[in-house]
Amino acid sequence: MIRNFRQRLAITHTAVIVIVLGVAAFGAYSSLGRAVHAQLDAALLALAETEQGLLPSAPDQPIVVHDVTQARAPSFVRLDRLVQIIDDNGVPVARSANLGTAALPAPPSLLTELAAGHTVFDTLQGFGDEPVRIVSVPITGHGNVRAIQVAGSLDDVNNVERSAAVLFVTMGVALIVAVALAGAALTKRAFRAIDDVVQQARRIGEANLSERLPHPGTNDEIGRLVETLNAMLARLERGFESQRRFTADASHELRSPLSRLRTEMEVALRRSRDSAEYVETLKSCLEDVDRLTALVDELLTLARLDAGGERGPIEHVALDRVIEEVAHRLEPLARERQVRIETRIAESIVADIGRGPASLVLANLVDNAVKFSPSGGCVTVSLAGDDAEAIVAVTDEGPGVQREELPHVFERFYRGQAARTALTPGVGLGLALSQAIVRAHGGRIDAVNRPERGATFSVHLARAATRPNAAA
Repeated sequence: MIRNFRQRLAITHTAVIVIVLGVAAFGAYSSLGRAVHAQLDAALLALAETEQGLLPSAPDQPIVVHDVTQARAPSFVRLDRLVQIIDDNGVPVARSANLGTAALPAPPSLLTELAAGHTVFDTLQGFGDEPVRIVSVPITGHGNVRAIQVAGSLDDVNNVERSAAVLFVTMGVALIVAVALAGAALTKRAFRAIDDVVQQARRIGEANLSERLPHPGTNDEIGRLVETLNAMLARLERGFESQRRFTADASHELRSPLSRLRTEMEVALRRSRDSAEYVETLKSCLEDVDRLTALVDELLTLARLDAGGERGPIEHVALDRVIEEVAHRLEPLARERQVRIETRIAESIVADIGRGPASLVLANLVDNAVKFSPSGGCVTVSLAGDDAEAIVAVTDEGPGVQREELPHVFERFYRGQAARTALTPGVGLGLALSQAIVRAHGGRIDAVNRPERGATFSVHLARAATRPNAAA
């Protein structure tokens, strides 16, 4: 069994060429053979009809074959035709001089066909030194004369067929060799590019994902395949790099509260303390545990979203109700920071998203807006949309997002300069988690800076066909 695809391709290509050429050559050879035989039959029939036209009309005139044996002028009339005139019994009445004393055969079956008025063609293999083609033409109105027989040698026809066969075989072999060599050269060139790609692909691993497969320099199928594979490698590189950053950042975020927990407990155990001090230490440890729990929950949610297992069933949720609930729930935090939360709802809109995910996303966005808004500022949550989608916009009056930070605000564990400078609490997972949830439901979150101050985060969700009064 041939396992090399290159050899299988070459063998298949050559076999197809051989079959096609064989069929074409056989068809051409058969057509040529029929043509030369038809030409000989036509010549024999024409000579028989000529002799028939020269037969005497008077019954007392002798019947002869008009040989062209003596001619004063040059003549191209063929003398290699054998002509014979027979009676009702098949006995020769006249014959051409080149026939000598021999006679063309006239078996009873032939006489029966002639009596029925049929012109008969036949091939004689054993007459004379060469195979002979003979035509017998019936005659009426000339007494006991029954037919004229004209025979011609098949030697020229056979020579033409043999020459054609040699020519077809020679041309076929030459063409097959030429096509096979050309195909082998093209296949070798194409597979050389594939071999280069395979060798480079084997060298690329997790440590050198920045390398790319060599492009053949053509825009054919192999070129497009290499471009597709290089694009896939680029996505894998970004994915691995994101995974490395995610692992490093997660380790750092988990290590910090664990270190604080260890330090607080070690300090508490160095000497005996009263119950109030132990209670204060345990409260501080409990806060760190809560932060750790929230961080682990967000990491687990992101992991499930990455695996496609956190979306849940599609629901039809009235976003205006979710906005009011989130605003009411975060009102105490806003009052503590002296920030107002305003809602602007143009209409009641139903979106294709679960109530829990929608509430989590909006809570993250409003919470961020409240944290970054100055004292006395205002956070505006507006709801609008069109026939295709619903848009929830959360606008704050904070410092906004620097231009170079906008492409990174939805990355995991990313915290901008404003968050680091103001020591705003958080680990940088809220926006990443919100974007992952919205994308899992076929939407997106956009972030833009306002011209005057602050930033706007817009949530785009598919609008449900269910009308607001039918939503849950």
